[in-house]
Amino acid sequence: MEMDKLVSLCKRRGFLFQSSEIYGGIQGFWDYGPLGVELKRNIKNAWWHDMVSGHDELTQLPGAPSTYEMTGLDCTIIMHPQVWKVSGHYDLFHDFMVDCRTTKRRYRYDQVRGRWANAKGQRIFVATIVETAAEHEDTQRRAMKFFKLRAKNAEQLEFEDAFLSLTEIENMHDVLGPDAKELGTLTAPREFNLMFKTIIGALAGEEGTAFLRPETAQGIFVNFKNVLDSTRVKLPFGIAQTGKSFRNEITPRNFTFRSREFEQMEIEFFCHPDDSSKWYQYWRDRRMNWYTALGLAAERLILREHAEDELSHYSTGTADIEYAFPFLPAGEYGELEGIAHRGDFDLRSHMEGKLDPNSNPLVLELDEHGKPKHRGSGKDLSYRDDLTGEKYIPHVIEPSAGADRATLAFLCEAYTEDEQPDEKGNMQKRIVMKLHPRIAPIKAAIFPLVKKDGMPELAKKIYANLKQHFNVFYDEKGAVGRRYRRQDEAGTPYCITVDGQSVADNTVTIRDRDTLEQIRVNVEEVLAEIRSRIG
Repeated sequence: MEMDKLVSLCKRRGFLFQSSEIYGGIQGFWDYGPLGVELKRNIKNAWWHDMVSGHDELTQLPGAPSTYEMTGLDCTIIMHPQVWKVSGHYDLFHDFMVDCRTTKRRYRYDQVRGRWANAKGQRIFVATIVETAAEHEDTQRRAMKFFKLRAKNAEQLEFEDAFLSLTEIENMHDVLGPDAKELGTLTAPREFNLMFKTIIGALAGEEGTAFLRPETAQGIFVNFKNVLDSTRVKLPFGIAQTGKSFRNEITPRNFTFRSREFEQMEIEFFCHPDDSSKWYQYWRDRRMNWYTALGLAAERLILREHAEDELSHYSTGTADIEYAFPFLPAGEYGELEGIAHRGDFDLRSHMEGKLDPNSNPLVLELDEHGKPKHRGSGKDLSYRDDLTGEKYIPHVIEPSAGADRATLAFLCEAYTEDEQPDEKGNMQKRIVMKLHPRIAPIKAAIFPLVKKDGMPELAKKIYANLKQHFNVFYDEKGAVGRRYRRQDEAGTPYCITVDGQSVADNTVTIRDRDTLEQIRVNVEEVLAEIRSRIG
């Protein structure tokens, strides 16, 4: 599947729009259209139902070490700035960037790649941020231009085979930047913190500095004791949250895959330290199976365990669920979700130290190096088992999924092109979004075959009945074949057609989007039939 076809469909049919498009757009921000908002909401609802509200806490699920409970939170986007100090985000949540002195463009250091090129007795590193096969074309074109070679002299240019990351290049003076015309224009890499700053209070200055949250997890950790004290949950249990997070990405790209504003679906699962490795294995498998159950092809998914040098400073084990997005080179995968064994790092970090009650709560106290001191809350965030009397700091397993990346993956998986006969029997290309019925924006479309003979009245009656239970669509405009194709592009799994026979015997036709099978069902049975098919 070509990515530009999906992007075009998303705008044409109202799945996704560029934010502020009438003003030229703003990079790294996307708006969900009428179909997109329904799709994303359905994905989040499926996640919440499967992980939280529909969870059976009385039955030991396959692979789980024991029964467990699940509950939820909805925390604020802006939190006390000390949260981000003790979590490590203030000091460690950064990427390295490089700037081009001549073009004034900025790049993420680890996203710049390139090849060594030799010509006219000179060896240079031709850098690019173009992806997939176009990288070869870009580096070839720019090297030819730099060495002032014409096509007939192409044999004078030699490339060393491997593409390398800019991080592997020692001398930046040998680098031809991605948009530069001369060597040595890139600066040395430097840290860039990804958190968005804001100010609290109408009259506040720097003393009112706060941050938009870069993840939803910390709201769960700082409320751990509140959940224990206000509910009857016992370990093991999980706290789930969905919500917006913000990261000031240096170079957002690949449609909605890397954005500056995005939505997360996270679980912090608290368990006894002795059982944490078993729970880690359970959540790895559980989350992988969730994606395949909703329609992602198993052959395009991998569960990749992080190497030791990839692990976060707090993690004793992390696995990523990755999907073969079509914008990535063949054989490469992009992260959908991370499942991390965080140990007791988070709760312990928020415990350590004591906040000075006389200090301004919105000011980060600085140490001798000008950085905020590491101060915990001083609160006891340990857990005491009422039955055994044992007291300990729970370990945490964190399945952290991106709602936007999941939506993008389901869109990529669903996009299909085939050929079907039109009303005259001529073969015509059909674009169909084969979304799982549970997450499809519209569950069914209702069509009267013609706008007369009582058909619209019966169709509207069916529409009104189904609308109480599902998001459905009514359409009486144009040939029925064209109406089918419009719904195929929207991902609607079922179309219900009211024809002349319907008025006579109270039956309608239900057409399946994927198989094109059509069955006749009594009007009174339509709701049950659609409900059983959605699952």
